[in-house]
Amino acid sequence: MRLSDFDYKLPAELIAQEPLAERAASRLLVVRRDTGGIEHARFADLSGLLLPGDLLVRNETRVIPARLHGRKASGGQIELLLVERVGGEGELWRCMTRSSKPARPGCKLFFSAGLEGEVAADLGDGWRTIRFHCPGDFLGHLEAIGEMPLPHYIQRSPAAADRERYQTVYAREPGAVAAPTAGLHFSEETFAALTARGIETCGLTLHVGPGTFQPVRVDHLDEHRMHEESFVIPDVTAKAVNQAHAEGRRIVAIGTTSTRALESAADELGRLHSGGAETHLFIRPGYRFRVTDAMVTNFHLPKSTLLILVAAFAGRELILEAYRQAVAEKYRFFSYGDCMLIL
Repeated sequence: MRLSDFDYKLPAELIAQEPLAERAASRLLVVRRDTGGIEHARFADLSGLLLPGDLLVRNETRVIPARLHGRKASGGQIELLLVERVGGEGELWRCMTRSSKPARPGCKLFFSAGLEGEVAADLGDGWRTIRFHCPGDFLGHLEAIGEMPLPHYIQRSPAAADRERYQTVYAREPGAVAAPTAGLHFSEETFAALTARGIETCGLTLHVGPGTFQPVRVDHLDEHRMHEESFVIPDVTAKAVNQAHAEGRRIVAIGTTSTRALESAADELGRLHSGGAETHLFIRPGYRFRVTDAMVTNFHLPKSTLLILVAAFAGRELILEAYRQAVAEKYRFFSYGDCMLIL
């Protein structure tokens, strides 16, 4: 298939710039794969749309305040986006950098609160590895002076409220530079209603990287290579998923990141295996889903790998029709927008 097969027109005013006052106040577009039906609901209706015995799987990654502003020894300004910690001693991170003049290896960097860095290597195209030095806990320094890395389509500077709202209520493991946004709609009250209906929940971790926003640069999908992301499937989650399937119960993935981790960790028979690994799985039409039976997902950018994944799950024509209806009904799109339930 071609990338142009996954395009749609989206008025700029439908791109949500702020979260709603209440997490669960979002609208919910319900898409039924078996009948091709499309319904309009509220996210607060979710527990009634699922079945007792369903098992929800959520991505418990935590977004770190990964954007730093500092200066070089020369006095020039530099902006960093910390993407992933590199193995080895100390705080060595692979970063996206932006400055008026390139920061060469050996260049000293200075930030507030006593945090310093040094460029270890120039990886090209604005990417560098940087070794950080600070008194005390490094992540604590990030929490104190870093900014939440809001996506490029949110046309404003991060606000204090984004520290909480660009984070799921169940975020546990720090390491993501983008939120698993389908989970942003869930509140503690949502989970209480799900539990009361006999719906279980378990977790995994996939640290979302900046590649989730990077455009596909080829038209033939078979030529695209996915960015690699790390994930961990706990033993308790693997056991819960395998037991649910053995009993004929549905696995409902919260978000494309949970879906991608589940599908990456499953064998040909659909049995989920625990442990940690890296995945570069590109799910596109023709893919046979092994674990995921239903999905909660936000609305995704045109021509994105996330939209392609959702189209692989529900069918391209059905998803594009759902998106057409969402645009016509003025749903809110992307990270702080409304969401979809695919059954």
